Amino acid sequence: MKKPVFLFLLQWIVFSLFAQETVVFEAGKEGHAIYRIPAIISLPNGDLLAFAEGRVNGSDDFGDVNLVMKRSLDGGFTWSPLQTLVDYDKLQAGNPAPVVDLFDPAHPEGVVYLFYNTGNNHEYDIRMNKGVREVWMLQSFDFGRTWEEPQNITSQVHKPNNPAFNPDYVNPEDWRHYANTPGHAFQFQHGPHKGRIFVPANHSAGDPQEKFAEYQAHGFFTDDHGKNFGISESISFPGSNESIAAELSDGRMIMSIRNQHGDRKSRILAFSSDGGETWDESYFEDALPDPVCQASILNIGTQDGATILAHSNAADTEMRDFLTIKISYDEGKTWNHIMPVEYSGDESKQPWTAYSDLVNLDESTLGILYERNNYHEIVFKMVSWK
Repeated sequence: MKKPVFLFLLQWIVFSLFAQETVVFEAGKEGHAIYRIPAIISLPNGDLLAFAEGRVNGSDDFGDVNLVMKRSLDGGFTWSPLQTLVDYDKLQAGNPAPVVDLFDPAHPEGVVYLFYNTGNNHEYDIRMNKGVREVWMLQSFDFGRTWEEPQNITSQVHKPNNPAFNPDYVNPEDWRHYANTPGHAFQFQHGPHKGRIFVPANHSAGDPQEKFAEYQAHGFFTDDHGKNFGISESISFPGSNESIAAELSDGRMIMSIRNQHGDRKSRILAFSSDGGETWDESYFEDALPDPVCQASILNIGTQDGATILAHSNAADTEMRDFLTIKISYDEGKTWNHIMPVEYSGDESKQPWTAYSDLVNLDESTLGILYERNNYHEIVFKMVSWK
């Protein structure tokens, strides 16, 4: 961090005086040892839906991992008991990416989509072509109270080396590991791609390389309410990994990307002018420092015709700490409005704040759902940004 620690602490103390928080998912409670990978959306009726991975036995990414959800009827002050949406026994279901479709003429009140991943082996083994990751889609036509049967969309959005896994088959151009965002997906509200649902993702291709160089971020999208999907061009940076995106003006979009390569401790930003099919430019944004972690980005309004963006991530380059929200008033060109959310000052180097996801509450208030205290809590906090 570039500023003195005492200044960050002062900003955080002032901010905390005006921020309300609630623990939504807590380790060791409601049937799971650890909860990770938060995602959150708001519904047209004002409800909030919070999603996470419920890890039954511990913190490992692979194993008995369920997709779980809670609902808030009062803007995030209180939350329902846990609901398990997907449970594949001892296999994983993770990386929840929810979004609301507001433009389906057959369902004018809105359809909730939840995209997620399954896998039959650890990440490294799948990178070694010893397993497969798949992509699934859930739909709810009653704002998440009930859900349709999950649909496997892997063949449309993935380029797997061999779904059946044949150890003698190797194609270095095909994809192996695969993961949605994590965090929310989004739908274009305006412009030539109005109605398009875009889900950021990432994949590995070929054998493992040094510093995860075989990873690249990409996205997938649907223009017909989940019937058919297309895949975007991949981000050019080797090691580009977990990604999340937001709509800009005139049919453009921005994607914020984790640099798994680790050579530069900052986010990668990519911009598209064709609804996320190809990328006009991508670059490291030093105004968004990052310790190699996940982030969230959200369109929160307009000013003088330009999209206002909120971006959250752990901004300490040495460890997962100092969760920060930054606001851009010029569609991601500059990030001068900085709001500290939480900072531990912990010298033990244990992760304090890690993954997060943002949601709009009203024209001046954000909600942030984030991991805290070495992954033992997922907390919801309200943040006034105006």
